[in-house]
Amino acid sequence: MFEFLLGEAIQMGADTVVAGAAIQSNNCRQLAAACAKLGLQCHLILRQLESGPFESIQGTLLLYLIVGAQVEIVRVDDWATQGELIRDKVRALEEDGRKVYVARVGDESHLGLWSTGYANGFVELVEQAEALDLKLDELWVCSSDTTLAGLLMASKFTRSSIRLVGVSAIGEPVTGSSFPQLISDTAMQCAQILGLEVEVLPEDVACTTDYVGPGYSVPSDAGREAIKLLGRTEGILLDPSYSSKAMAALVEHVRNGGTSPASKICFLHTGGVPALFAQHQQLGLEGLLDR
Repeated sequence: MFEFLLGEAIQMGADTVVAGAAIQSNNCRQLAAACAKLGLQCHLILRQLESGPFESIQGTLLLYLIVGAQVEIVRVDDWATQGELIRDKVRALEEDGRKVYVARVGDESHLGLWSTGYANGFVELVEQAEALDLKLDELWVCSSDTTLAGLLMASKFTRSSIRLVGVSAIGEPVTGSSFPQLISDTAMQCAQILGLEVEVLPEDVACTTDYVGPGYSVPSDAGREAIKLLGRTEGILLDPSYSSKAMAALVEHVRNGGTSPASKICFLHTGGVPALFAQHQQLGLEGLLDR
């Protein structure tokens, strides 16, 4: 997605990007790395969500600093307050003469642009499956808005028969809208940006909040089980906040007979593994070491 976002930033003459999310945000990690590659200054306003004092530079936070992002950690309870802090930072940088591009969660007005990469990704995924003579029945992904919106828009445009299922890592949309409405609106904005004629309605959206667990960026029991299950059967690592919760949903869906054993299911892993190192104490692995 960043080829579109930072392409726009460069086109408008920006020299600085400001964004924010949770302290272990995979999205911000990739944004910071992309900014470093393009010579853009990157400022991140990050929410410290875990209880207790901040203790160490670990996980994704370590990677932000390695690639040169300027990081400020804040304690706020909601996305709206964090968005205002990001906009405050933007105003301060602009007063210093910087040309600033505002990313999430400081600007939620052009979410369709964030979806364009996943629209392309859906087409690429289907092409790869077809090359393997593999007909996919379902596609599962952790998404609360833009990821599922891009996938769904491309699916509708290509008239794909693949069933898309989104598993949200947050209980309520950042914008305050319902998930189906937010995702359909974002998908339509994505289609407009790409110049495609397609209609995505709220009833087209399948997105569940049943696996959020204790809260955003807080590991859940089902997610911890999914991390161990996939690690010990496939050697694939899931992160505590996103992919583990989506896999927990898929595992329960299969165990409950929600899909035929003959179905071909694709799980879209969206990254986030470095957060494992920062949240290792919450994964239930104590007592497994021989001392």
